[in-house]
Amino acid sequence: MRSRDRNDSHFHLRRRLLLGLAASPLLGALPGRAFAQAGAGALAVTDKEVSVGILHSISGTMAMSETGATQGERLAIEQINAGGGILGRQIKIIQEDGASDWPTFAEKARKLVVNDHCAAVFGCVTSASRKAVLPVFEQYNGLLYYPTYYEGLEQSKNVIYTGQEATQQTLVALDWVTKEKGAKTFFMVGSDYIWPRTTNKIATKHIANMTKGSIVGEEYFPLGHTQFNSVINKIKLKKPDVIFATVVGGSNVAFYKQIKAAGIDLKKQTLITVSVTEDDVDGIGGENIADAYSCMKYFQSIKTPANEKFVADFKKRWGDKTVIGDVTQAAYLSPFLWKTAVEKAGTFEVDKVIAASPGIEMKDAPEGYVKIHENHHLWAKTRVARARADGQFDVVYESPELIEPDPFPKGYQ
Repeated sequence: MRSRDRNDSHFHLRRRLLLGLAASPLLGALPGRAFAQAGAGALAVTDKEVSVGILHSISGTMAMSETGATQGERLAIEQINAGGGILGRQIKIIQEDGASDWPTFAEKARKLVVNDHCAAVFGCVTSASRKAVLPVFEQYNGLLYYPTYYEGLEQSKNVIYTGQEATQQTLVALDWVTKEKGAKTFFMVGSDYIWPRTTNKIATKHIANMTKGSIVGEEYFPLGHTQFNSVINKIKLKKPDVIFATVVGGSNVAFYKQIKAAGIDLKKQTLITVSVTEDDVDGIGGENIADAYSCMKYFQSIKTPANEKFVADFKKRWGDKTVIGDVTQAAYLSPFLWKTAVEKAGTFEVDKVIAASPGIEMKDAPEGYVKIHENHHLWAKTRVARARADGQFDVVYESPELIEPDPFPKGYQ
């Protein structure tokens, strides 16, 4: 496993590359741009090009978790362009940095939709950033592809959710750990914003009603927080069957290092997270999170021809040492799902693309078969995997069938 210094160097190289791409003259204004009327505004479509936006944090505390999403979306768009583009047009990328700041996300979303007239935007990771931009997309009839597992309790005409909602992830994780580990007591540790708090509210109801377990501790910390020794001491005192972690971004580095330094052995103390992917482990260091469990729909180690090709293509584009996490893969799917919907609709017009989206499927996605539900979420499988010291995961459970998305589950709202 490479050292933390090497991890930092590799991560910052990836981020500098993306910042450089964002500043490239190729991403500037289109000369001779023509506009096609669609929805509430005009779309940037010429005879040769169509503009789309990419909006993620490539600076700030969330950059560690969002850089991969940008890379996944860029790779997909490059592959689509190499294959002839969409409706005879090449895709033009306009990239903006949300900078891990929710008002900045809203400002940049408005720029992409209102000023740049993007036909679609691929972006956001945190629920706070998604909530910040949602009014912009709904007011101006933009189209957002959101690639992250999240709490659910949302459905918008203007958003396609390519990650998972709580019934596809959180409830599966809790059912698995209860069955396999006999868990009855849980200590919840999360970052302090919408997704962890809502996720844990849903988790608490499920633990009480379905598993008959109890919560022995629940604490939240600001994004970017790095001092977890106090809560770790509480965990050692309470001795829960399971630590349920929803810490995100750069805080994960400190949290898992301090867990290990405190002498908590994850071979004996079960920790399951719904917020750590391979991208995060690249910063955390595999030796600090080995034997923890993560519940996601995708892991880089999935052994299928489609995934092996995706991994090879990704590493060829972004470097052999680059890792691929759940959000990165869900982000990669988004441009392809948009392409299929556009071609089905025969136009880039937002309302017609939205109408064409339910039923769109990918039979050979890296994660496996996926399909867009009428509620704009994806049917998908869910997996639980154990972290390895080398930064990868071993899948220990896979749902036998695709799980239907249910963003408004009864009894959890």
